[in-house]
Amino acid sequence: MEIAVMVFSMVLASGLGMIPPQGVYMRLETPAFQEGKTIPKKYTCQGANVSPPLFIIDPPEEVVTFVLIVDDPDAPSGTFDHWITWNIAGTTKSIPEGAKMANQGKNGFGENKYGGPCPPPGKPHRYFFKLFALDTKLSLPEGTTKGQLLKAIDGHVLAKAEIMGTFQR
Repeated sequence: MEIAVMVFSMVLASGLGMIPPQGVYMRLETPAFQEGKTIPKKYTCQGANVSPPLFIIDPPEEVVTFVLIVDDPDAPSGTFDHWITWNIAGTTKSIPEGAKMANQGKNGFGENKYGGPCPPPGKPHRYFFKLFALDTKLSLPEGTTKGQLLKAIDGHVLAKAEIMGTFQR
């Protein structure tokens, strides 16, 4: 009886946000820009067009691999994909600036690599860097689309984190 009450209390406390389950609070951070702030030109088509450095904080212990997707939902023709990469080792704590990833999908530029923010002149666009912790390694070919990747990770996501930056020309 005492054990059941303790487990119930932990579940209740967890549901109230008092005891976070492992991995629920995984974060993705970058020293390049703050959440919701401007992405420096260096990381865009107006600069060196390299990916910003990223840090993975508090991933779930069970993670096998990570998936990273960078997209712009404000593009005139619909969401524009800037970077699609998968099978990032679950032991990874950071992705360095300008990283060349082994498994990359086709971005909106038609390339299998990072393509920085490059919106048409006008209002700022939002760029979401989305990190997914998975319980598996994926067998996907180079050039996989974001839609194909999202279908492949369905049922395998342990945690998700994201950071958003803006850019305008």
